[in-house]
Amino acid sequence: MNRPSQRLFLPGASGSLAFWEPLAGLITGDATKSVVGYPGFGNVPPSFDLPDFEALVQHVVNRIDQPTEILAQSMGGIIAIRAALAKPDLVTHLVLSVTSGGLDMVSLGAAEWRDDFLKAYPNVPDWFASHHSNLEAEISKVTQPTLPLWGDADPYSPVAVGAKLLAALPNATLHVVADGHHDLAFAHAAALAPLVNAHLS
Repeated sequence: MNRPSQRLFLPGASGSLAFWEPLAGLITGDATKSVVGYPGFGNVPPSFDLPDFEALVQHVVNRIDQPTEILAQSMGGIIAIRAALAKPDLVTHLVLSVTSGGLDMVSLGAAEWRDDFLKAYPNVPDWFASHHSNLEAEISKVTQPTLPLWGDADPYSPVAVGAKLLAALPNATLHVVADGHHDLAFAHAAALAPLVNAHLS
């Protein structure tokens, strides 16, 4: 596998471009860093070419035209896994922070987040929050080195989700942060940076 020349950061459902800034600034290496904006989310203008979640996945996949590392937050992790499956020869590494990974979250004890999210972000396209992925049959095909990051105090993506993802991925190492919440990669950037750097190197 070629040395990665591109590093993509995928936000969660809010589409916040600022979420990854603390950790992105601490990650070393020569890969070009880029936070992927989701059209219609955050400060990114909407696009009529992106009417649903599948179009957003393709929007990200189209960015992968060279060896690429992907770091993904929450539901961005579903996109990251889909991208790794779509372009296995170009996606080199994954870092998945408190994602669902396309698993059945309710059965793993996750609290419902969608109602509160839509109240907090009333202007984002509702198709992101309403989307439900089931990737359980495909996760084992993700062979790229993967670093799942979890917090043990996150009600929306509890450690049980990370543990099940770890069991399904053939090349992964789970790291759990004490008192970590759903803003894990943002709030604990300094502590996580050495782990991420070691993983990506």
